[in-house]
Amino acid sequence: MPSADLQTVFVVAADRARAAQLAPLLRQATVIHVADAETLLREAHVHPPDVALLYTDLPGVPPAQVLPLLRQRAELGGTQWLAVGTQGLGAMLGAGADALISDLTPPEALALQVEVLLARARQHHTLQGRVNALQRRMDTWEHEERVRDQLVHMLVHDLKNPIAAVMGLLDIVQEDTRVPDDSRELIKVARDETQHLLHLAVNMLDVRKIQAGKMHLRRELMFTPMFQEVIDLARGDVGSGLRDRRFHCEVEGSLSPASADPEILRRVLANLISNAMKHTTKGGTIGVTVRSAPDAVHVRVQDDGEGIPADDIPNLFAAFEQSRLTLHGRFDTGMGLAFCKLAIEEHGGTIGVESERGHGSTFTFTLPLAQDDDDDFAELLT
Repeated sequence: MPSADLQTVFVVAADRARAAQLAPLLRQATVIHVADAETLLREAHVHPPDVALLYTDLPGVPPAQVLPLLRQRAELGGTQWLAVGTQGLGAMLGAGADALISDLTPPEALALQVEVLLARARQHHTLQGRVNALQRRMDTWEHEERVRDQLVHMLVHDLKNPIAAVMGLLDIVQEDTRVPDDSRELIKVARDETQHLLHLAVNMLDVRKIQAGKMHLRRELMFTPMFQEVIDLARGDVGSGLRDRRFHCEVEGSLSPASADPEILRRVLANLISNAMKHTTKGGTIGVTVRSAPDAVHVRVQDDGEGIPADDIPNLFAAFEQSRLTLHGRFDTGMGLAFCKLAIEEHGGTIGVESERGHGSTFTFTLPLAQDDDDDFAELLT
């Protein structure tokens, strides 16, 4: 059995002297003589060689018939096959030999050729080791992703119903005329924070859905009135804190129809308006503008708040990232902006941000226009 510290060279030849002649010249390898093709098939499976010399004058089954079978074995993927002879080299090349050499070559030159092939084999094994390590890491990562997905899905579904129930109860209490005004204000804050918690949970679930390709858009043609309606709904989703800011909305009067999912767009706008609110003080200004462009509808959400540090902008749309400088103490997962980016890109649009510290931020995204071959659009035109 060859040493684990040495590379292995098989000399497949009828004459044992050929292996004996080569062995002293290969100090860093164990040379093993193999007498025939049948033995090679058996021994190569048990002890895969790094290099195998196949002499073409081998009696019995020709090596050109055996080599294709050997090359199909996974454990021999790194083996280098050297055909040695004066005849039949063309057949060996066609059978998959890595190199050819005459059997009249001096032993020293033959040894040099074998050393080159041993170096290739070492390189292959090194690369294969790296690939295997990366595959193990990938398998571990995929397992962790599956566990994370299952956990997020379970948590969100388990949380949504009780959170919605709490919000409903708070609405009932808030409308009760027996509740004092000071307590009513506290209930309003509790209701807003509960709604924020619900948004966090839903954003986490939807980000995972989009990443897994499981969210399917329900596109509609969106004209000016629908944009205005979606923005109004998004304002309501943000909560009562928006009352403390100056909010203005401007939608171009004759927009070319965009192709978008109104419910997803509502969520995107609610996240962006909520983000603007977090970064502005009471009395600050938040604006939403919708404009036509030749190839898309451009939507802009702008605020005059604290702005975003330049170092934070590159990772702003990544999950679990948010600006380090905020005017509020509320915990945020960063899933809101991650959802916005994924949702807009799922529509075929783009999203970006411009900001200067102390001078507010402007988030802009695009939505593709409806195409002439869109069924709803074609029906509308007719």
